[in-house]
Amino acid sequence: MTTTPHMLAPPTSPLTLDSLRSLGDPLSGNIPDGDPATAWARRQLDHALVSPPNRKQFTVLVVGTGLAGSACAAALGELGFRVEVFTFHDSPRRAHSVAAQGGINAARARKVDGDSLERFVRDTVKGGDFRGREAEGFRLGEESVRVVDHLDAIGAPFAREYGGQLATRSFGGVQVSRTYYTRGQTGQQLQVAASQALHRQVAAGNVVVHTRREMLDLVIADGRAQGVVTRDLVTGELAATTGHAVVLATGGYGTVYHHSTLALNSNATAMWRAHRHGALVASPSFVQFHPTALPVDSPWQSKTTLMSESLRNDARIWVPAEAGDDRDPAAVPDAERDYYLERKYPAYGNLAPRDVSSRAALEQIDSGHGVGPQHNSVYLDFRDAVATIGRKVLEERYGNIFDTYRNATGDDPLDTPMRIAPAAHFVMGGLWADYDLMTSIPGLFVGGEAGWGYHGANRLGANSLLSASVDGWFTLPRSIPSYLAPLLGSERLSPDDPAVTTALGRVRTRTDALLAVNGTASASHFHRELGEILYRGCGVSRSAAGLTTAIGEIRALRAQFWQDLRIVGDGNELNQELEHAGRVADFLELAELMCVDALDRDESCGAHFRVEHQSATGEAVRDDEHWAFASAWETRDDGHHIRHAEPLTYTAVPLQTRDYR
Repeated sequence: MTTTPHMLAPPTSPLTLDSLRSLGDPLSGNIPDGDPATAWARRQLDHALVSPPNRKQFTVLVVGTGLAGSACAAALGELGFRVEVFTFHDSPRRAHSVAAQGGINAARARKVDGDSLERFVRDTVKGGDFRGREAEGFRLGEESVRVVDHLDAIGAPFAREYGGQLATRSFGGVQVSRTYYTRGQTGQQLQVAASQALHRQVAAGNVVVHTRREMLDLVIADGRAQGVVTRDLVTGELAATTGHAVVLATGGYGTVYHHSTLALNSNATAMWRAHRHGALVASPSFVQFHPTALPVDSPWQSKTTLMSESLRNDARIWVPAEAGDDRDPAAVPDAERDYYLERKYPAYGNLAPRDVSSRAALEQIDSGHGVGPQHNSVYLDFRDAVATIGRKVLEERYGNIFDTYRNATGDDPLDTPMRIAPAAHFVMGGLWADYDLMTSIPGLFVGGEAGWGYHGANRLGANSLLSASVDGWFTLPRSIPSYLAPLLGSERLSPDDPAVTTALGRVRTRTDALLAVNGTASASHFHRELGEILYRGCGVSRSAAGLTTAIGEIRALRAQFWQDLRIVGDGNELNQELEHAGRVADFLELAELMCVDALDRDESCGAHFRVEHQSATGEAVRDDEHWAFASAWETRDDGHHIRHAEPLTYTAVPLQTRDYR
């Protein structure tokens, strides 16, 4: 195996924590001092401005067209900046934000049920198990009101009450009703609205959209991010585009697990290419396993299917009380059912947070109470809701979700309980960025799930669409101009600048290396193997022994990949095998860092559940004395990992043990 500056050297060190990682310098999140509740207002006053006549002198490159990317590009275009957008989709509206079905949170407190901005922040910080930034929780809540009003104004068809007010429902981890929705199509409808706003700026001449383009490298000159290298997925042509700043809004990396709720094309390449240039990755092992996904019924299944968490408003989750009970669910009387979430967490019941609900489901499955042909799922039952509010109301609330289930399984969820199981879903980790969403590389910004900060170790349901929208519509359009203001008068990097030609050369070298292996196994084979390793070693539960074993298995699989990969075709044409191979190569490097991060963090918190650190009742036990910080990692070319730490402090929401009982 030949290495390049952007391909990890073959690992040779023994598998001990000290050999895997060393400690680097501490980090500052650049959060304004003082009261976190007023930090965002004070930061906006401190932002430098670019006057309207000068904005057209700047070009911003936005990679990704989900809610964060489309919103950022549309907002910057509306302000008068020049924007170039890149997406590997054939249309911006096909970005994966369409898959978030259930709703978007907002602290508008219109239900007179005790909600408030302060309660929103408390729920978010507590839900993240005190491993996210408190000040960003306030920004998320403060801007949430404007986000919903803005999306309503640009055409998102939110559900309404009889009197015309926007309707809400509840999601996991809260006891109020703050989730706004468009039936079971919220992500799709918000994405349509954002795409329309983006195309308005295209028509105005402020934004150029490049479709079917995948980012494969970052151009850095003078210590700043100044461009990207992309591949035309139809022709195979490589091209470099330069600008004054770059925004990565490329989504999460849950597909590293192979079986995930994400679209098959979701990947980590843009993020990982930036990481190999020095952009730190924060908390990569913080992965959310969604408790209401369809179970894997075949080893050859390509992905899992998400059922919205909103269903838990009206459905009850249960398993047979006796292990191995294979009776038809209708034949199991209530006295012989275990509504385990209601039993264990009576205050929240079926709306317990996702990490808690997933662990509880896996506990039932592992103890022999799983249901279905593979005994790998639990029941989500609408029987009682049908009896109390009727089929018509349920169809109005969840019609398209029910249709998805019917099409996938052949069963009607209103007649037969749904079968659900935890599946890899959202990642709370991502590129580390400061309070202004700028990474450790000046000029490189991040938005949406590609970043971190709001969600800590566990994301509350319906905060994903919110965080992407807040980043895109309201945060990046303020922080990017502040970064650009001192650069007024600077020219875009020339296409023949050495930094550009070097970046193009790196991509060609990497592509040639992938094509030259000429082995016998497809990228899909290695991807599937990697997913099995991660589910075993870095899944819902983790242990030091399991993580150490997983790291060894990943290293062996990575070596095999570079010895036995086979790609049909070449790089000068449409070649989906080549695309997949490049993404799997990055997954094989990212997966090791995920396991190292999980091994290093010697505590349980949120979705990071180390079996060595649990209470007598099986709940996660944090170690705030030693681990109240965010881990941000760099990776050297020799494969060694260096962990930096950003201390996390809490004043408005004091540190406490989460209790959903």
